Amino acid sequence: MWEWASPLRRFMNILVVGTGNIASTLINLLLEYRDLLGIGTLWVLKNRLQPWQLPDLDILRERGAVLCSRERIAGMTLLSEIESHVDYVFDCAENGTALSLKHYYERLPRLIGACAQGSEKGFGIPFMTGINTAAVRGARFVQIVSCNTHGTAAVLKTFAGENLERLIEGDTVVVRRCEDIGAHQRLVAASVVARHLDPVIGTHHAIDVIDLWKTVGIAPNISSSDVTTPSQLMHAARFHLILDHETSGEEIKDRIAANPLVGTTGKFDSNSVFELGRRYGFQGRIFEHAIVVDGNLLVEGNRIRGWIFVPQEGNTVLSTLDAFLLQVGFPERDQVLAVIQQRLLRGRW
Repeated sequence: MWEWASPLRRFMNILVVGTGNIASTLINLLLEYRDLLGIGTLWVLKNRLQPWQLPDLDILRERGAVLCSRERIAGMTLLSEIESHVDYVFDCAENGTALSLKHYYERLPRLIGACAQGSEKGFGIPFMTGINTAAVRGARFVQIVSCNTHGTAAVLKTFAGENLERLIEGDTVVVRRCEDIGAHQRLVAASVVARHLDPVIGTHHAIDVIDLWKTVGIAPNISSSDVTTPSQLMHAARFHLILDHETSGEEIKDRIAANPLVGTTGKFDSNSVFELGRRYGFQGRIFEHAIVVDGNLLVEGNRIRGWIFVPQEGNTVLSTLDAFLLQVGFPERDQVLAVIQQRLLRGRW
């Protein structure tokens, strides 16, 4: 095991806020690799405890997490008792939580950094692994962009180049699932079209992609729309890119193969892809940023059109882990990421 460089400590104490879909996947990943990541105590904060959630929490406790709460609850540590020992915070709670708690995190005496999930725009520097590494290195607060922003950005980088130097114009239509398969709060009975937030750019997906690349001085010409459908399985997106040169099917295949964070599938139904993730993925998840439907690409001159599936359960997790490594100045970051990616990324689904 390496030695931490000053001012970092040998082992860091981590606080994960939330126990939902992304949080539980992340917690299990941190526990699986706690020695490799130099993690001391891993606290998990449950904000509102319901009786039917106890079996989930028991599993996390059995795997090595230390549960904590804001109020005294049997078997859980008081948050106030650990505040002075927290080195890093992963906020994975429901929408608005991280923004409302940022002032609290700022006052934690040992805090090196914190990150929050997609909806918390303004929490910190927007980040996606492979896009803007330098922008978040050593930053105290980082916002992990949303799952569909990951999907759109992954398509752009794969086909238009590292710095989007080949992109003339792009457009995506995100087809959203209405709800996670483990929840039942936002189910819809019919397709619901989202309002455009910007008259030129469209929905937040393209807005967030533009804001992401702005951190490295690039302003992509991209727009987006979205529609929510009565599905609980996976998001999908239809993309249309116009490049500055004619391309071919072979070039497209080569570009997909060169990006380990983009997977492919010959399947056309999300339930089949979702099921493969449930069977064979770590914690039943798919961790690629996007899954290209490779039997359905349209390549004509300098235009590429096609579909991706977006695995919401896992596709932001590697960015979340990478943000942590970059913010704390983790030694041998590249090697650690390579070890974990080799375990998580399958490539073909």
